[in-house]
Amino acid sequence: MTGRYNQRNYVRFGFFAAKEATIGQVFRRAGYSTCIAGKWQLGGGMDAPNVAGFDDYCLWQLTRRGKTLGSRYPNPTLEQNGKILEDLKGQYGPDVVSDFVVDFITKHKERPFFVYYPMILPHYPHEPTPNSADWDPNAAGLDVAHKIGTVRYFSDMVAYMDKTVGKVVDALERNGLRENTLILFTGDNGTHRGIVSEFRDGTITGGKGSMTDAGTHVPLIANWPDTVPANKFLQDLVDFSDFLPTLCEVCGIERPAGQLDGQSFAPPLRGQPGRPREWVYSWYEREGRRDQARQFARTARHKLYGDGRFYDVAADPLEQKPLAAEKLSEEARKVRSELAAVLERMSSSDRDFASPAARLQSRPPDALPSRRASPRR
Repeated sequence: MTGRYNQRNYVRFGFFAAKEATIGQVFRRAGYSTCIAGKWQLGGGMDAPNVAGFDDYCLWQLTRRGKTLGSRYPNPTLEQNGKILEDLKGQYGPDVVSDFVVDFITKHKERPFFVYYPMILPHYPHEPTPNSADWDPNAAGLDVAHKIGTVRYFSDMVAYMDKTVGKVVDALERNGLRENTLILFTGDNGTHRGIVSEFRDGTITGGKGSMTDAGTHVPLIANWPDTVPANKFLQDLVDFSDFLPTLCEVCGIERPAGQLDGQSFAPPLRGQPGRPREWVYSWYEREGRRDQARQFARTARHKLYGDGRFYDVAADPLEQKPLAAEKLSEEARKVRSELAAVLERMSSSDRDFASPAARLQSRPPDALPSRRASPRR
């Protein structure tokens, strides 16, 4: 949401650095109606989505955690615009949040809007959907997965995810907005490690939480009738920091001030060559422990980790054979040197953020402003 890499602003799992400028704030300042629906998991209280720039929200895991978290699937525990939704017995969480998106689109069809839909599906626990033969609207959520295993219903959940995406697309078409709406669809990480998928001539084991391609390389689909070229496949490098500057360029919105790591991929969306990234960077440590963080920088072919491991990912996607420094070609040595410079530059910003004063400043406050402090536009 910030166009910045994790080492600059990540505190720990489940917390959001409230001082950060977000894509929601950027669009709201530009006069767009803004909405977030699905999964929050960033703490901060009932007003946190408003502080992050979203006028309307319908979310799972906003203020409820631990024993009060409840189900995200049958009989979901959701919160919407400052209220706990009480009467959801027999309902399915992904239906509730996707219906909220559809209603938002319909209500705001006469003005520009921005919707961020961090989907609940298809996440563990893998459970029956309303389209499954043994769907039980009275199921107790998490307890179900422990009785039926972890992977049996994964394909059902993927199919239902597709159904909710179709519901949103249908709403755009029904309201005459399809030709003027850019849809970006992507995954946030690799698949659950218990899932083995068939792909082309082989199988892929899920790698969620890992730094290999199985954990970090996901699809990105862009769709915008008469603007994004149809049936075109690109190998350009893109990462999540690129979404904010890309959407700002597409919509003619001024980018937020300050350091951005993202690079716009707007030109290819219009069928133009643009200037593809030469590298991407990743930093990960779930609890924000700087001394235990893993990081890498990579090109489309080569990948260098902070601990010195260097791979030809194109030839070794599972990273089983690190390249020996003494056997590198001249081209590979040059790439390794360039990626090492990226890691050093990024590590410097990590060291700056790791100072007590910087991390204290980025930690979300105990009490966020009231809803009245975030007027709608």
